[in-house]
Amino acid sequence: MQNLLKELNPKQKEAVETTEGPCLVIAGAGSGKTKVLTYKIAYLMQEKNIKPWNILAITFTNKAADEMRDRAEALIGENINDLWLGTFHSICVRILRKFIDRLGFDTSFAIFDTSDQKTLIKNCLKDLNIDTKLFTEKSILNEISNAKNEMIEPKAYMDEYSNDYRKGIIAKVYSLYQQRLKQNNAIDFDDIINFTIKILMENPDVLDYYSSKFKYVLVDEYQDTNKAQFTLVTLLASKYGNVTVVGDNDQGIYSFRRSRYFKYFKL
Repeated sequence: MQNLLKELNPKQKEAVETTEGPCLVIAGAGSGKTKVLTYKIAYLMQEKNIKPWNILAITFTNKAADEMRDRAEALIGENINDLWLGTFHSICVRILRKFIDRLGFDTSFAIFDTSDQKTLIKNCLKDLNIDTKLFTEKSILNEISNAKNEMIEPKAYMDEYSNDYRKGIIAKVYSLYQQRLKQNNAIDFDDIINFTIKILMENPDVLDYYSSKFKYVLVDEYQDTNKAQFTLVTLLASKYGNVTVVGDNDQGIYSFRRSRYFKYFKL
């Protein structure tokens, strides 16, 4: 491992070796942020004797996840197969397949794509007698997606916009849309993270299971996190607090990025 660490510059090395507590790594494109994460995974397993299934590594795209997996595999070999490494959504789907019954869904639930969503919204508009020239499927789906990214459920949305005519109409569609999804034992892309959060927050046994399992949580491209993703990371890292996040200093990092609780590195 020491030979591997020689491949890192002093700041990268220090960030890799800082394993306990919150760690924030800020750097621009091409400066080695992902390298820090993959070397930290190897360091945890080889130097700290951490089991791969006790490490959670999250990124935003399948391409980035594949790249991180390939890099980690080059360092640690076949043990990579037991590592929880993937996108926010792929990690959450794994959790939902096991525990979504806590929300009244069957674990064989379907995930609606954009086409499925538009069809469902169209049917909701028809059943509510809403003029599709004034309220298009696309505009309503965008509004619903924005609400879900801010973790605003249909009732809360309706309460917040009860005095707004347009959003009041959208609230009715949003509510019916969610009801119809459940009737079809289906969720949409935005539900994946929100439902995982809901399960964790409403079921202490499930939260304890995953927050105990993931002794170390690492997040790539952290500047892209929205409220739901931020909340998910906070919950999963809640027991041990060993969370490493890396992000681009040219973009906005979520609110607590410069908290005094983080050890801060600039590559």
